[in-house]
Amino acid sequence: MINNDVLRRVRYALELKDQTMIEIFALSGAEISRDELLKLLKKDNEADYVPLNNKLMEQFLDGLIIYRRGKQENPPAQVKKPEPLTNNAILKKLRIALEFKEEDMLSTLKLADFELSKGELSSFFRQKGHKHHRECGDQILRNFLQGLTIRFRDPNASD
Repeated sequence: MINNDVLRRVRYALELKDQTMIEIFALSGAEISRDELLKLLKKDNEADYVPLNNKLMEQFLDGLIIYRRGKQENPPAQVKKPEPLTNNAILKKLRIALEFKEEDMLSTLKLADFELSKGELSSFFRQKGHKHHRECGDQILRNFLQGLTIRFRDPNASD
């Protein structure tokens, strides 16, 4: 899925204002101006559209985790090798930021009329190379983001 679309959908679902978005980027060390943010939020067929690269998208998601959960006082000392930003990584970071359990993830997908089993969901969070690892497709991520919008913006949505 295009990073700009993910950014726009997360912003809309969580009702994040421009200033809040800038603060979220800053929490992970990315300094962007309001003008730069607005260009990132444009659709790819609009004038002044700027594609959001993986590094900046990852910084936004990391900032969102800090914004929603707070900064870790004593982060684990393990050295993490950088992974490419995939739909699986985006889904995992959103899950962490929103403090979602498996049931929350499944109910959010269900709000978008998308049924998934626990096994299918857990396969997205397994390490690459694990025999039950599965790549998260654009359709699943899109449905999850749509479910988030319903969950956070629709007062009649059931949890």
